[in-house]
Amino acid sequence: MLFHMSMSANDHRKVAAVIAELWNGKALPFPPVSDDGWIVLAGDDRGTAIEVYPAGTVLRERPGDADAYGEAGEVRAYTPTHAAIASPLDADAILAIAAREGWPAKYRKRGGAFGVIEMWIEGCQMIEVLAPEMQREYLATMTIAQWEAMLAAGPPARTATL
Repeated sequence: MLFHMSMSANDHRKVAAVIAELWNGKALPFPPVSDDGWIVLAGDDRGTAIEVYPAGTVLRERPGDADAYGEAGEVRAYTPTHAAIASPLDADAILAIAAREGWPAKYRKRGGAFGVIEMWIEGCQMIEVLAPEMQREYLATMTIAQWEAMLAAGPPARTATL
């Protein structure tokens, strides 16, 4: 089970606020790791959260008995790191939020099995947002037994790359 993850963004406060809106949660400052970090709390029974740091922030290990800390690093535009998050909002509301922010977003059916709204935060950081009906599809699909059956059937067809 995933409790939290972190990401970076150019306008990290705004990104935190939008994710909070998608969750009906709350975005708050997160000073334990970075003086300018933010945390989005879903307000669910698992304490689900996403930490959002200024673009370029990297986490470093501290020696001895001390917590990791964030420091400025190289700003990267794209990364394979992403998350799939559940939202209580319907697909139209999710797409409307993305449109309002000027972020590319579209409905996609992953492997023909479950739908997601593929939202590109600030045009370069993917987050998959699942409306309630998509969450049901995801939960029915993402089981060990279903995954093993898919692998046994052979590799899925891939779309062309750039």
